[in-house]
Amino acid sequence: MINFDKYDVIIFDFDGVIIDSMKVRDNGFKAIFSEFNKTDVEKLVKYNRLNGGLSRFHKIKYFHEEILNKDIDESVIHKYAEKFTEIMKKELVNSNYLIKDTVEFIKRNRDSKKLYIASGSENNELNYLCKELGIGDCFTAIYGSPTHKNDIVKDIIETNKYENSKVVLIGDSINDYEAAKVNGIDFVGYNNISLKEFSSNYVDKFSMIMG
Repeated sequence: MINFDKYDVIIFDFDGVIIDSMKVRDNGFKAIFSEFNKTDVEKLVKYNRLNGGLSRFHKIKYFHEEILNKDIDESVIHKYAEKFTEIMKKELVNSNYLIKDTVEFIKRNRDSKKLYIASGSENNELNYLCKELGIGDCFTAIYGSPTHKNDIVKDIIETNKYENSKVVLIGDSINDYEAAKVNGIDFVGYNNISLKEFSSNYVDKFSMIMG
């Protein structure tokens, strides 16, 4: 059983860990790419589910370059991303999407530990959603894309001079695991049992653990 007492800093992924947003995100991609072939869009949806920790900017580019085999300008990527953000801001302010198990864990630890969010979600949207959902003030800082998650985690550690052994990242995707590994910190998997293949640290329910 994992004991979080040894950590001073907990970095959370957002989608799939704090909020159950996968279907909403899937539908967002379907909406912004509604003029394209449905089979191609479904390939992107599948990619999205396997790579939850990557940003929409990356996924929009991936859709065009890897699935459609077409070039895409950065300006066009940002236009699609803005449309996606508009949809997310309208849909994800519903508190019913929050994962109560995680939120209760966050509230239990907000006064004794430094809590952060490092997410593939767009930074401004992420901060907006956390504020609207009433959880923003639980965190020391909230960071999102387009900065890559690996770099966000690195900046959190280096800027604050945290000891790596005192920092843990909680995530639900292989991208989260890689962000922890590349930065030399512990990783805890959540809400994705396939992560047990990569890490022995896995939480089924935060309500069942210490800390």
